[in-house]
Amino acid sequence: MSLSICGLGTATPDLSIEQEDAAEIAKSFVYGDEENAQLLPKLYRLSLVRRRGSVLLEESKDGGPRQSFYPAATAVGDRGPTTEARMQRFTAEALPLALAASRRALGQADIAANEITHLIIVSCTGFEAPGVDIGMIRQLGLSPSVARLQVGFMGCHGAINGMRAAQAFVEADADARVLLCCVELCSLHYFYGWDPEKIVANALFADGAAALVARQTPDDESADWSVAATDSFLLPDTEDDMGWRIGDYGFEMTLSARVPSLLDEHLRPWLVGWLKTQGLTIDGLKSWAIHPGGPRIIRSVSRALELPPEATRVSNSVLTEHGNMSSATVLFVIEQLQRTAAELPCVSMAFGPGLIVEAALLR
Repeated sequence: MSLSICGLGTATPDLSIEQEDAAEIAKSFVYGDEENAQLLPKLYRLSLVRRRGSVLLEESKDGGPRQSFYPAATAVGDRGPTTEARMQRFTAEALPLALAASRRALGQADIAANEITHLIIVSCTGFEAPGVDIGMIRQLGLSPSVARLQVGFMGCHGAINGMRAAQAFVEADADARVLLCCVELCSLHYFYGWDPEKIVANALFADGAAALVARQTPDDESADWSVAATDSFLLPDTEDDMGWRIGDYGFEMTLSARVPSLLDEHLRPWLVGWLKTQGLTIDGLKSWAIHPGGPRIIRSVSRALELPPEATRVSNSVLTEHGNMSSATVLFVIEQLQRTAAELPCVSMAFGPGLIVEAALLR
């Protein structure tokens, strides 16, 4: 039994910033280290991101987007706004993006909000209770008895964890109609100072939301873009290679330089084994929805799986135009593939703290 994707919707903040402008602003957060600060434009270019959206951007008098949430560093130990201040902005900004993406998904699915039986919210960049789920019930017009689930703090692969939960819901109830919404405000966790791992995150991450509406695919009905199966793989001895922890000044990412080589070593053997259980091979797949965690991640996946350049074109395009929006990003990739009538079967794949690979088979 599969999970039929009836509708997809995406949303980004009203304002975005060119990467070269973001690099110039970033210099003001590296206090007393002019030599390293001058490297920022080059490092930001290496991200391959051209433009990113942020809920923190403001229109300036000269027409260019700027922000006032992050003040310039005034001392070596300056770390910017507290986690409490950052979470206050999450409370103010997350719901509008989630609503925009969800309304688009519901519209494409042609399903009324009050028909939704299950609501899944995915986020690793902010928390509150009552939170986005309650706001969605009230402002979308969902039933007050809708069943709710929060997939929290799982990182960039959270959308696939959400799909797995949605699949379980529809398997248990043939009448279930599930709304899954990922909303991530990564720009709330900007890191001050100079730390190479965190500078990479500063250069890559952005804000966005994506939603899907799903139901059970009846046995006598074929459906495009259904989740047929999911799988998860914890790479051995990698607990210190990717992390996501709550600090006093935002959530802090650990991203080891070993990650690409770990994917080179372990990704293909696991994927070959899982696909075999589904009666497939890597060569039998027609398209790929790879989470664009960064250019090195995409290159490592391509190299490990021996993929042609076309297989990662959409992933690269989403990274260039939007940056890494954590869990929402892979749904942006799937939405573009679906819109351009990409061939099936397709494997969607994302990576997160652990180091863990999550994957979904779309048929």
